[in-house]
Amino acid sequence: MNNRYFYQNPVLSGFYPDPSMCRVGDDYYLAASTFAYFPGVPIFHSRDLVHWEQIGNILDRPSQLPLKNAGVSQGIFAPTLRYHEGTFYMITTNVSSALGNFIVTAKDPAGPWSEPYSLGSEGIDPSLFFDDDGKCYYCGTKPRREGARYFGDNEIYIQELDLDTMKLVGESYPAWHGALRDVEWPEGPHIYKKDGWYYLLISEAGTAHDHAISIARSKSLSEPFEGCKANPIMTHRHLGLAYPIVNVGHPDIVETKNGEWWMILLASRPYGGYYRNLGRETFLVPMAWENGWPIVSPGKGIVETTLEAPDLPLYFTEPVPATEHFDRESLPLHFMYLRNPVTENYSLTDKKGYLALRCAKDNLSSSGNPSYVCQRQRDFNFRFETAMEFSPASERDQAGIAIFQCENSNYQFLAGTDGSTTVLSVIRTWKDETTLLESISLESICRRLTLRLEAHLQDLSFQYSTDGKTYSTIVDHAEGRILCTDATGGFVGNTLGVYATSNGEDSDTFAYFDRITYIGI
Repeated sequence: MNNRYFYQNPVLSGFYPDPSMCRVGDDYYLAASTFAYFPGVPIFHSRDLVHWEQIGNILDRPSQLPLKNAGVSQGIFAPTLRYHEGTFYMITTNVSSALGNFIVTAKDPAGPWSEPYSLGSEGIDPSLFFDDDGKCYYCGTKPRREGARYFGDNEIYIQELDLDTMKLVGESYPAWHGALRDVEWPEGPHIYKKDGWYYLLISEAGTAHDHAISIARSKSLSEPFEGCKANPIMTHRHLGLAYPIVNVGHPDIVETKNGEWWMILLASRPYGGYYRNLGRETFLVPMAWENGWPIVSPGKGIVETTLEAPDLPLYFTEPVPATEHFDRESLPLHFMYLRNPVTENYSLTDKKGYLALRCAKDNLSSSGNPSYVCQRQRDFNFRFETAMEFSPASERDQAGIAIFQCENSNYQFLAGTDGSTTVLSVIRTWKDETTLLESISLESICRRLTLRLEAHLQDLSFQYSTDGKTYSTIVDHAEGRILCTDATGGFVGNTLGVYATSNGEDSDTFAYFDRITYIGI
């Protein structure tokens, strides 16, 4: 087509881990993990593999996605997205509910998707493969059947799935235990068929710095797979902690109509040292086949920031607006809640053009259902702000903005009252300690405020304005390094949102937000 241009990685910035994609004609669809955020599993559409537009959220009802008391890094793990004979299938694991491994289906990838079919299978990271004879096979990760010798001593196993009953049938076959001897966490398996071979593509060695991609093949799904002698076929662990792209793994591959092969995978971009505040993002790399095995990023063997785009027609997508004015009937698709929202705590109709949040009993450091509407951090440097109207009824009512890594690592910038004036507070939660970094009282009750968070790499600045024009700083140079999985553990990236709490008591007080702005700077 000779329309090549250069694109920038990641193709999805921010917390979009465990990407899976499929092709339907000229169209490509991609899904990613969401853990304890709701709605779950965003789905994107593209025609060039570079520019992706979110068209829905696959799990958009509590019946599909129960998240009661889920830790922020629990909930939904590693979806696989597939298409077969007019139906889309998404299979994943809810590690926080009895659903376990389950499937949902749809005719239209934008939804609605079905209620979940729970499979009762062991382990995590399930995937589906449709063979030439129409049979469907389940592929997953679980501890070795003969007994795990250590945590993460797993097997990749295969079993037939009856699509009529959505039940696993027949014998379960141990396919592979990973490429390296005594490897931890062979996981994230996908099966493909090419030139008479079944290929099993996996990740191994955990999802941190040692993450790696390996592949094996077999002539039969019921026989052991033989690993590629060049394994791992992609990793960045040998490049060191200072390399700008790390933790490479969890891939999925696709062949374009013109015969090119491309791989999506997750990786992280640390900044300010080895700190990955954005979590695990989605990257795109070229792939080729030589002597029956894949070569990832031919000639380079690494994931690069700038690459030549696929030989596909440019696909134009509408950028996500920097500012949301809440003048629509529903929240934008990229907005999320932490766990299942309490419906009566949110409204887009109470006050026209405003998002209303009730000061909920639960707070961000609990495992409950706080009033929190958020989006992903997508940039190293950014400005996040909201304009809000708020009249607290008691000193326990607070509302404002937050940057949230997990229950034990977050910052909150909140307005409240001491009964006679408006009080602004910057609160840091780190590990098991909540600290009031700064608190100031304004000269009087201020019903309307603009609250702003600016990040310059790992330096955070909290600012406010009473007129929407002139800003004052309440806290400067707050430490951003606590807001990453390297400090906290877990699997998620940061989110930024508006938040309202009554700090453990019931309240009928609402805060009204008339805009949210997120800008990379």
